[in-house]
Amino acid sequence: MARLPKLREFAQRENLKIISIADLIRYRRKRDKLVDHSAAARIPTMWGPFTAYCYRSILDGIEHIAMVKGDIGDGQDILVRVHSECLTGDIFGSARCDCGNQLALAMQQIEAAGRGVLVYLRGHEGRGIGLGHKLRAYNLQDDGRDTVEANEELGLPVDSREYGIGAQILRDLGVRTMKLMTNNPAKYVGLKGYGLEVVGRVPLLTPITKENKRYLETKRAKMGHVYGSEFNGRLFNLISHSGNGSIGNPSDAVSNS
Repeated sequence: MARLPKLREFAQRENLKIISIADLIRYRRKRDKLVDHSAAARIPTMWGPFTAYCYRSILDGIEHIAMVKGDIGDGQDILVRVHSECLTGDIFGSARCDCGNQLALAMQQIEAAGRGVLVYLRGHEGRGIGLGHKLRAYNLQDDGRDTVEANEELGLPVDSREYGIGAQILRDLGVRTMKLMTNNPAKYVGLKGYGLEVVGRVPLLTPITKENKRYLETKRAKMGHVYGSEFNGRLFNLISHSGNGSIGNPSDAVSNS
């Protein structure tokens, strides 16, 4: 098998285009059906009863789950959360990130609304770098790097997640227009182009603590996350004054959407 420099020489000589395996996967995710609905069951949760739908990726065999509340048959203005797997935050309650708190808040808000969907995407650990690399990045963060710098020092992408599988799951469930629960504008781009329309954004504002304050600020400053002016003010004050514990209750923060 030829190395990339040789391939480039050959492609230039023969006037050919070069694409990567990742390019092919992205192309297929947009044009081919890549998930199969394999099972469904009613699950009583701490927030209320939901119906769980299991979807299996044809690409890699990974199983994902969609938690559906109420009647979403019309597909219009559905409250949606597309949540990336975070074992440390979602299962073990890690205080380094806000993932577990966002998951709980999203389920709570869907239950309160009476209908909605939470798609839980596996294989997204550490924004796509995997559990082992995430723990290595944590060690670098303990030495002073932020979450972006740590990934870059390891030679890894800052965020390699793709949302095509999540979009296909939503389409299969009948969702057409949605109110997306996120602080991350990149998810808009990731979900568009699949016949889905985002008609609004619902922020997920969780407690700011001394453990996650730098992580949240890095996501705002370097990754474009949108929290709202009041939440940003609280975050700035905690970072500036080296406070302890959490600051107030961020649930009343104002959205910039």
